[in-house]
Amino acid sequence: MINIISAIISGLIIGVLARFFYPGSVNMGWIATILLGIGGSLVAGLVTSRGAGDFNRAGCLASIIGAIVLIFVGRLLGVG
Repeated sequence: MINIISAIISGLIIGVLARFFYPGSVNMGWIATILLGIGGSLVAGLVTSRGAGDFNRAGCLASIIGAIVLIFVGRLLGVG
């Protein structure tokens, strides 16, 4: 249960930061922002997976970049 709550909170933080750093406006609700952050973390984890499970700043930055990439891909596909 704690893992789910921490995923939601970190997803929200990462999603908000990705929306802030993305050039232009990104119109989405809170749930979409949380899902964006969680998806960005998953993308970053797939790209940079080295088996490390602990918290580090580079992983947070990679998660934000992964979420920005998801916004970009969504715009290319006409979703957002």
